[in-house]
Amino acid sequence: MYTPAEVRTLTPYRESVEKRAPQPDLRDVFLCHAWDDRGGAAKELHDRLESLGVSVWFSEKDVLLGAPLLREIDEGLAKSRVGIVLVTPALLCRVQGEGIADKELSALLARDQLVPIVHNTTYEALREVSPLLGSRSGLSTAENTMADIAAKLAELVAP
Repeated sequence: MYTPAEVRTLTPYRESVEKRAPQPDLRDVFLCHAWDDRGGAAKELHDRLESLGVSVWFSEKDVLLGAPLLREIDEGLAKSRVGIVLVTPALLCRVQGEGIADKELSALLARDQLVPIVHNTTYEALREVSPLLGSRSGLSTAENTMADIAAKLAELVAP
């Protein structure tokens, strides 16, 4: 079930998702995460979303060995309906420096389809590192389980 605040938060995203025309190889979600989270929280969110029928661009499965990572990320972003940023302490550290997560985040911030998921940190900590991302409404594992967040995201991108 959604809280009234979550309905207000997610309605503009839903409208944006519905407006995107079908494209070949279009993914429902692009999952941006810190490298350190690839086997933990990011993998858990990926697996939960896919179990609910959501197609997820996830670097660990979509970037082949030897492929240029930045080019693959760019293509993944272009072919995704919604961008999800899994905000963890590791991501906050990466965003403060210059790295791939920082470049992904910049590209996602330029789009209207961006949902931050705060995990093991706070929106206050996020706003200190990225005021633009911190100003976006999203979901938090402090208030919802990862399973509930995955279900809400799946419903958001459902046709």
